[in-house]
Amino acid sequence: MPDPGVGPSFPPPRRSLGQNFLVDRGVQRRIVEEAGIQAGDVVLEIGPGRGAITQGLAERAGTLILVELDRDLARALRARYAGDEHVRVLQEDILKVRLEELTPEPEALKVVGNIPYNLTTPIIFHLLASPRPAEILLMVQKEVAERIASEPGSGVYGALSVGVQAVAKVEPVLSVSPGAFRPRPRVDSAVIRIRPLSPSPLTGGQEIWLRTLTRAVFQWRRKQLRKILRDHPDLDLDPERVEELLEAASAHPTDRPETVSPEGFRAMAQKLAASRGEKAPDLEDGR
Repeated sequence: MPDPGVGPSFPPPRRSLGQNFLVDRGVQRRIVEEAGIQAGDVVLEIGPGRGAITQGLAERAGTLILVELDRDLARALRARYAGDEHVRVLQEDILKVRLEELTPEPEALKVVGNIPYNLTTPIIFHLLASPRPAEILLMVQKEVAERIASEPGSGVYGALSVGVQAVAKVEPVLSVSPGAFRPRPRVDSAVIRIRPLSPSPLTGGQEIWLRTLTRAVFQWRRKQLRKILRDHPDLDLDPERVEELLEAASAHPTDRPETVSPEGFRAMAQKLAASRGEKAPDLEDGR
């Protein structure tokens, strides 16, 4: 097997696609180990690029599905794995790929990826749409990793933190310096593990209300919680309903949004869905 990431068949990085290829062998090995792949697992790798960790995943997975947007990289990967029946290469935008189209058991899928940092939020919420995979291991910008994993009361806790932690457990795994990539990015990176809760604590309608609620309160994050719930036009709540939501979240009326736990937001979303119906305003991915 040729050395992954080396050879004239792979094109140079494309800035338009945010490509920074992982070249540090130690980091490559660590990510493969952290993926925790067992014999027979179906694994999805997002953005394999030049295959920095692909061979390590292929040696462990029962089935490995590679989703690569770059046509030239996808072609090179197909050539590399042409004789390997358990490796599939799709030249596709991951945001247009539904997990249930890849495998009959999407809830057992393990996802690994070094994703474009400008698309981190849309990709994460896309992966957290039902049906959810068993585990997601992603390389992201370190600042974003800290926001996703942050606790209530911290300066970076916000809608992204709540949106992910309300339906999944988040674990920081590894910090990665710019020198691990070619070309070098201008930011530090980090690997995080996201394990969706199973069964999901929220229905589909409750999840949409959760996103409506978190988007509204963090738009006005400097205001007190009662005032936000009472006055924000996206919520349109009467005073009685406001008090019910505060009680559900075990929150004080003068609390700020960043002090409310993901569990508190989840409880408010459940109350909203129960009182206003499961149907909530449509939201686009990447909110």
